[in-house]
Amino acid sequence: MTAESSPIVPYWHLWTDRDGISHQTRCTMTAFDKASIQPRAAAQWIGAKTREGTTVFATVLPAGWVGEWHENPKPQWIIPLSGRWFVEAMDGQRVEMGPGELSFGEDQKTCAVDGKRGHRSGTLGDEPVILMIVQFDAPPAIASACRFR
Repeated sequence: MTAESSPIVPYWHLWTDRDGISHQTRCTMTAFDKASIQPRAAAQWIGAKTREGTTVFATVLPAGWVGEWHENPKPQWIIPLSGRWFVEAMDGQRVEMGPGELSFGEDQKTCAVDGKRGHRSGTLGDEPVILMIVQFDAPPAIASACRFR
């Protein structure tokens, strides 16, 4: 019998440093426990990443949509369900993502620099982008990349 390895799940973290500049860092979640999600359900890998209050919603960005420089309204997971989109941080790094690629938007409390504050995002290609968003009521962590393990 072979031991099953704990999963490794990659994500992008858009975060704010102590100087108020946003950055994107490639991170991985590795803290998973194998357990049943409820009695009599088969065991699965579970990684609880927050227990604070949350709001879940979907949003559709039309083809050609660009959201000029802005901060995420709250710390939030952003999960593309269809289409492709980009996120550009204040430091100039631009990340393009598609279905199933995870991003944690936590760029609150940035400082305006050369007309930039937070991030800029938009759709890629000729299709709308459907995003699922999970917002947290918890305050953002500042100057800390890779918040979730």
